[in-house]
Amino acid sequence: MPITLHWYLPTHGDSRSVLGSHRVMARSELRPDDHPGDRPPSIDYLGQIARSAEQLRYEAVLTPTGTWCEDAWLTTAALTQVTTRLKFLVALRPGLQSPTLTAQQAAAYQRLSGNRLLLNTVIGGDDAEQRRFGDYLGKDDRYARAQEWLQVLRGVWSGQPFSLEGEHVRVTDALVLNPPEFPEIYLGGSSRPALQTAARFADVYLHWGEPPAAIAEQLAQVREVAATERELESDLRFGIRLQVCARPTSEEAWAAAERWLDGATDDIVQLAQTLLGNAVAEGQKRQIALHGGNRDNLEVSPNLWAGPGLLRPGSGTALVGSYEEVADRIAEYHELGLDEFIFSGYPHLEEAYHLAEGVRPILRERGLIDVAVAPAAA
Repeated sequence: MPITLHWYLPTHGDSRSVLGSHRVMARSELRPDDHPGDRPPSIDYLGQIARSAEQLRYEAVLTPTGTWCEDAWLTTAALTQVTTRLKFLVALRPGLQSPTLTAQQAAAYQRLSGNRLLLNTVIGGDDAEQRRFGDYLGKDDRYARAQEWLQVLRGVWSGQPFSLEGEHVRVTDALVLNPPEFPEIYLGGSSRPALQTAARFADVYLHWGEPPAAIAEQLAQVREVAATERELESDLRFGIRLQVCARPTSEEAWAAAERWLDGATDDIVQLAQTLLGNAVAEGQKRQIALHGGNRDNLEVSPNLWAGPGLLRPGSGTALVGSYEEVADRIAEYHELGLDEFIFSGYPHLEEAYHLAEGVRPILRERGLIDVAVAPAAA
């Protein structure tokens, strides 16, 4: 399959540094709120990123969910009105609302946007974060609930009444009238319950950036589970979530990437790691293990830099290098079976151009990107 490139919508804010971008790490313990260079997540600025992503021929933009983000549903619904082709990969947390209501919202979204919705299912890897939203289940129970929730979501989309008497989810004759095209489901996670949930219900399994050998091992496990437990007729596809800092030369790229850590003193890094260490998600633990809170030797694999993970949750690694080097690493991951790449960088507007204008042509020359994709109208 050809490679699909996606971008990211920073609904938590944006900046030239990781500290300035992530409100989750922007509490008073870490930095003042008036950090120079901050770009608030206004509809004008997010619209600028969305329109640029569309013109640069990214397939979709991932939109996060959480305490420190603007609501993904409302924000992206507004942005469908200033774009024409771009899809929106909306993050949602199963269990925080009825799957039938979510199915109705998704149906309306599809009709209003022209089938441009994708769903990123976030089970939740931080118990404190889940409790802020009134969810007191443990991680294993959250995955059990997510499987029932996804079963209902897909069931009601058939247009026929659907009922389920599960341990966590119960619906009777749930229904979405005249459902449009069903939005594809993306799901990540490194624990056994995560692999089972993705194998059974997801269209795309997502992995955070790790060295190729670790990725290959994880994908082998997912394929093994999917071979016996997949409940969908379509094959499971695979994607990866990474930061990226690409420049004409390697020296320029590494210099730019180091500036992402501007303002990150050792005390700030230590405090950030303490906050991130509360996560119960296996994927987050694996991201932390790549650097262990140590600022030395952050290049954990050729052109794979663990610097962002010192400060931010979630995707904590970046591909850093010349346009050719970044293309090489993307091709290497593609060889493992990864077809979908969700990238981001700081600031998100400028970095979208570096990847699209510097790396995409190289991938196209190598036959890794479908040249039939037409650019959006300016």
